[in-house]
Amino acid sequence: MNRIVECIANFSEGRRTEVVDAIVDAIRSANGAVILDKEMDSDHNRSVITFVAEPGVIVDAAVRATAKAAELIDLNVHKGEHPRLGATDVVPFVPIQGVTMDECVQLARQCGERIAAELKIPVYLYEKAATRPDRENLANIRKGEFEGVRAEIATNPARKPDFGDPVIHPTAGATVVGARMPLIAYNINLNTNNIEIANKIAKAVRHLSGGFRYVKALGFELKERGIVQVSMNLVNYEGTPIFRVFEAVKREAERYGINVIGSEIVGLVPQAALDMCADFFLQVENFNRDQILENRLRNALSELDREAKEVGGKLEASRPASLALTIGSFPELVASDAPTPGGGSVAALAGALAASLAQMVCRLTIGRKKYADVEPQAKAIFEELSPLTESLTRAIDEDAESFDRVMIAFKMPKNTDEEKSARAAAIEEATKGAAAVPMCTAETALRVLELLAKLSEIGNANAQSDVTVGAQMALTAVRGAYYNVATNLAGLKDEEFKREYRSRGQNLVNNALELASKIERNFLRETLGDVGK
Repeated sequence: MNRIVECIANFSEGRRTEVVDAIVDAIRSANGAVILDKEMDSDHNRSVITFVAEPGVIVDAAVRATAKAAELIDLNVHKGEHPRLGATDVVPFVPIQGVTMDECVQLARQCGERIAAELKIPVYLYEKAATRPDRENLANIRKGEFEGVRAEIATNPARKPDFGDPVIHPTAGATVVGARMPLIAYNINLNTNNIEIANKIAKAVRHLSGGFRYVKALGFELKERGIVQVSMNLVNYEGTPIFRVFEAVKREAERYGINVIGSEIVGLVPQAALDMCADFFLQVENFNRDQILENRLRNALSELDREAKEVGGKLEASRPASLALTIGSFPELVASDAPTPGGGSVAALAGALAASLAQMVCRLTIGRKKYADVEPQAKAIFEELSPLTESLTRAIDEDAESFDRVMIAFKMPKNTDEEKSARAAAIEEATKGAAAVPMCTAETALRVLELLAKLSEIGNANAQSDVTVGAQMALTAVRGAYYNVATNLAGLKDEEFKREYRSRGQNLVNNALELASKIERNFLRETLGDVGK
């Protein structure tokens, strides 16, 4: 993903695992949505599911989750410690990478509009997406909870939703959707069952009653454990760090003769927030975050990646202690049940690896006295390979994104003849785009294969096995990309487009087979004698 939005959706169910799992499956069914975390709390009877996706996918994932929650959760029988307004209670969108807060506000409004129109659930907007100042604070919207809003939504103008009719959904209630910066859900447990003490401590630390600027807090009973809890949202961990809140709650508890017996973080937390706690409590002098092993390793690997991409430079760069660390999460993403990244992205990766091997052979040839006569040719090949590698690397994302556009087109409304016509045209256009991307991958990979064929004749003799492996990877890229072209062609109505792409693709595959076979035969003849003739 190049542009990432996080959604930390809260659902009014924390006891039935099968219900929460069904909601998770609904999110995953949106192509491109990735689950990061799932938290269930039986006392609060609430779950928090964190997922990420690109802007074009995140709203659909949130709507699917809301629909599944409305199907499986009935607020008329729901009981729990946490305030709740809806089966899907809160849906915040958070900008993570390549996305602005304004874009997240627009996503929140799109989501709210769809939930109201498609699911008949009224929606209120909060935080940065709020349309009125009194709704920026979630607590104001949720006041009275499901039962209170149900009683007033039709008669009290202050309860009119931002989207949908002023009628509460009979079982799913209402949903609050917004946009905000990252927050930390942080709870501190106390060794008492006196809820009044928890409420007093919550009042002492929360902003609305004179406490810390960036803290929202409530007291809760954890009846199964026989204790109480101060439950908080830290909306700006830099302005109000975790350690400061912990110390304040601890001192307030001591005033009542009780102790803190533990704390918990619900969902995900930025590493910087934990680093600040370690720095405060350990009081380490002259500590630098570069002393953290993982940070040093991450920086070292990034530096290696940077060096490897530089044209020229050292011909033999040091490699990391573990090459597997540089692969990242791509294999896990491919192995997931999401349709993307799939075969097209893997074909593009194969082509990029083929081009990288060719670049390595060039580096092992250039500057060597034995190959001085062919150095100009090797340099020319190297210069051509750099943009080819970049193009194939970009195609890994482009292939997944092109398929996502096809799926978005399939989800367009089809209730009227006009809608059906618009949907069909959009599907046709998106499918052509999904065929064009792997066709470009195949053409680029074939050019890499042609350059590898030249390197098999002039390149460093000690690297000919790398040339041959590169040729097989390039062949896989051409054939794999064409398979994806063919799949997309099957769904098109434009016969002329299909004939042109089928002919181009088959020619690419035939040429690639001939080149790869020639390189393999030459390599085997040189290394094993007559074997391979």
